Order: sequence, then C-alpha cells, then structure tokens
Amino acid sequence: MGKIWAGRTDGQVNKIADDFNSSISFDSRLYKEDITGSIAHAAMLAAKGIISKAESDLIIDGLSGILSDLESGKLQIDDSAEDIHSFVEQTLTSRIGDAGKKLHTARSRNDQVALDLRLYLKNETDEVKAKLKELINTVCDKAETYKSAVMPGYTHLQRAQPITFGHHLMAYAMMFLRDAGRLTDAQKRLLISPIGSCALAGTTYDTDRSFEAQKLGLLSPCANSIDGVSDRDFCVELCSALSLVMAHLSRFSEEIVLWSSWEFKFIELSDDYTTGSSIMPQKKNPDMAELVRGKTGRVYGDLIALLTMLKGLPLAYNKDMQEDKESIFDAFDTVKRCLDVFSGMIKGLTANTEKMLTAAKGGYINATDLADYLTKKGVPFRTSYKISGEIVAYCIKASKTLDELTLDEYANFSDVFENDLYAAIDLNTCVNTRTSLGGTCVQSVEKQIKDVRDRIKDI
Repeated sequence: MGKIWAGRTDGQVNKIADDFNSSISFDSRLYKEDITGSIAHAAMLAAKGIISKAESDLIIDGLSGILSDLESGKLQIDDSAEDIHSFVEQTLTSRIGDAGKKLHTARSRNDQVALDLRLYLKNETDEVKAKLKELINTVCDKAETYKSAVMPGYTHLQRAQPITFGHHLMAYAMMFLRDAGRLTDAQKRLLISPIGSCALAGTTYDTDRSFEAQKLGLLSPCANSIDGVSDRDFCVELCSALSLVMAHLSRFSEEIVLWSSWEFKFIELSDDYTTGSSIMPQKKNPDMAELVRGKTGRVYGDLIALLTMLKGLPLAYNKDMQEDKESIFDAFDTVKRCLDVFSGMIKGLTANTEKMLTAAKGGYINATDLADYLTKKGVPFRTSYKISGEIVAYCIKASKTLDELTLDEYANFSDVFENDLYAAIDLNTCVNTRTSLGGTCVQSVEKQIKDVRDRIKDI
C-alpha cells in the first residue's frame, strides 16, 4: 500500500525504517473501533453539509462492508499497511472510489487514533470489570462455605489472633471491589471524545463534535484540541488500576502458595490448577498462583513504560505515543488471563479446617482474649497485658496451651481468675465475641458477604 501522507515527499521509506515506523502489527486490533469512529465521522460530515448525504451513505455502506468482511475472514488486514487507519481508508477508497478520500475531512490520524484507543479501552475495561465481578462472587461463595472455620490470623507472618477463613477471604473481596470501583471511576475520564481536534489546532470546517461524541456513546468532546491529541492519562490511569488488581492477585497468590505447602497444609488446590514435577512424583505445585504472582511485574512494567513515555513529551502529538498501545494492550491481556485462571482456581479450592484449627490452638493466639478477660474483671489493660505475657512464657516452658493450664496455675499470676476463664479463651468464643463492625464473628462475615454481593450489582 502507498503512504497516505505522500506529497511533501515521495512516500518512499527505507525498508528497515518503514518496518520500525509501522504499527499495523499491534494496532490492527483497533479495526472495529476505527471503522465505528469513521462511520460516526461520515454521518457528522453529512449532517453539517461538509459532504453530501449520498457521499456519506456510500462511505458508511463501504465501511460497514469492510467491517463485515474483516469479521467473516473474507478480508485480511494487509501487514504492509502503515497502520490500521491507513488500511481502512485505502481499502475504502479502492472499493468506492473518490468518495472514500473525503472521509478524512476535518480530522487527523492524531485525533483518530486517540478516539480508537478510547473506544477500545472502554470495552476492555467493561470486560475486566465483568471478570472481577465473577471473581468477587467466587470469593464470596467460598467465604460463605468457611464463615465459621477457625484459623490463625497473622501479623508479621506470626500467629496473632483467631479469625475465620471466611473473614480472611472477604478481605480479598473488599480489595477486588475497590479495583472495580477504580476502573469505573477511570471510565468517567476515558469516555471523552478527542475526534475533531484534528492534528492539534482544530479545524476551519463547521463541525459538530458533540454530535459525533453522542453517536459513539461518549460523554462529551474534549475541551482543548491540543490536550485531545496529546492526552494519554487515561492509559496511565487504567494501567495503574490494573496494577493494583495484580497487586491484590499477587498477595492472594502468595498466601495460596504458603497455605498449600506441607508446612501449612491449610488448603488443597484442585488438580485442574496444579502441575507435577518431572522428577519428583510426590509434588503438586501451585503453578497457576505462582504465574499470577510472576506476571504482576509485567503489568507494573507496562505502567512504568507508559509513565516514562509521557514524562518528557512536548505538546502536542509525538511519535513516541505510538508506544502506548503495546503496553496498555499487554496490561489488559495479562489481567484478563490472570482473572480467568484465578476464578477457576478459587472455585476448586478446599480448606483443611482441622489443620487450620490445630494451628490456631498451638499459637497462643487467644492471649489477647486472656488479657481482655482480666481487663473486664477490673485489672488495668497494661497490667493485664503483662500478666498474659508472663502466662504465655510459662506455657512455653511447660509445653502447654493456655486452655491446658489449671485454675491453680492461673492463680499464681492473679487472684481474679475463675472457672469462666476457659469459656472466655475458647477459640470459638474468641472469634464469635468479636462483634464489632467488620470483625471476624460469623454474623459479621455474613453481613460482609451480603454487602459485597449488593455492591457488585452496580459494577
């Protein structure tokens, strides 16, 4: 294909330079958005009398035919084209003649590519949000199953206080809910139409940019034509939100790797989402969780690439901005694949509740409840804390748990201990008396599940 910009030069470019400059290998995925945007542009040109209604109809029919042929496989994208915009325009002109050359009136590839990218990322964002919704529902289902399963909660990876597995899972549901909210919020700034900004300065034609934006389902046209063609904040913002999705998936993956190890053995992953070893027949490796954890750095890299691309660019459009697509495309592709595999992995996960309970019993994680017991008997908290710490030290030396000490042994530390102590430090009591908002008791976990399910209806 010839160059649509031939004129000032003969359009002949060194083969190596031409390949380096070309973007068709990755922006070809924008074909549907490019054609959709062009159809709206042709309709606007006719509505404003810039081209005739007959010419507009011919252009729109031609574009619709190209879209149909591309989707059916009848037409293949020419890899020798410079970009998807050139391919569509030149294919249109070859099919309908000179009317096709009028399509580019009152626009530039600068505003055209910005529009295509926004339309494409709108659909990609909707798809990620749908996958997040599926994952959140899956996590809620699993939390419902294990809402009363006692396990040790950790700080510094040290056993800290008793919680339920359902409560722990709902922490991730909250993270993913925020992720969906960030994407929804970013869409408000994404759905702005740059078309009609032209190269950077606008146009002398009497266009109707609001008409075109409305046709495309966008909120409004951008207010500054220079910003319209040079803004890629929306790519950075979306990639930042995707990076947080990956951060949360990675944290969850790390715990799955730990929990499924023999040292913990809190969970069992289904065979569908694990692999074996080529030499060690006993192995069942959590490869999917490890891959998600590893791919997090890839999405972070996409974000850094976008930020670095933009950091020193003068206004308005610069060819550097062609680099936006591969990064943002890769980020969305990676996140979608990770969400798909993660939802399936969580669905097949089963908890070893006995192992969790045994671990909870062995870590003195009811020591805070022991201190609370003393405080409720009138002992100042700091004194209660010191007494409880001394009792734990005694238990460690005696190789006993807190509930294995006799009342006489407790009396050596304080005279306020009574028989009701044992009920107070029972792990199930410790869990289910934590009734504060957001706490770990079963009723609280049930409320969290309900609240999250209600909120995701708006995603």
